[in-house]
Amino acid sequence: MVFFDVSFGSQEVGHMKIQLFVDIVDGIPIGYKGRTFHRIIKEFMIQGGDFVNGDVTRVTNIYQGPFANEDFKIRHLAPGLLFMVNSGPSTNGCQFFITCSKCNCLNWKHVVFRKITDGLLVMRKIENIPTGPNNKPKCGEM
Repeated sequence: MVFFDVSFGSQEVGHMKIQLFVDIVDGIPIGYKGRTFHRIIKEFMIQGGDFVNGDVTRVTNIYQGPFANEDFKIRHLAPGLLFMVNSGPSTNGCQFFITCSKCNCLNWKHVVFRKITDGLLVMRKIENIPTGPNNKPKCGEM
């Protein structure tokens, strides 16, 4: 189990507990402490995990570059699933999405590796943050 403690600026919002699917995908964990969710599309997904610039422009990870897809056993069938962001086969990095709904269009494209087991209400609060251009969360509105 891992967790995200979520805040909007200095306001603590809540805690999301996340189960790793270590029997399906594996690797060496790295942290997201201090990172932001840099893209939110209501009723679709929340994106985060850019360690370098915090805005989806860079990718880094424990492998120092993109790594191969592991498998597509788990489908994007529910809210609260975490999956790797990639730009094509075997281009995974540090960024991830969290599904806000069923997302069949993502099956066979992105590897699901976690699910939220406690904290879906926190995910919904993030999903409802006002956004601006490129679905970037607006600062100072919450």
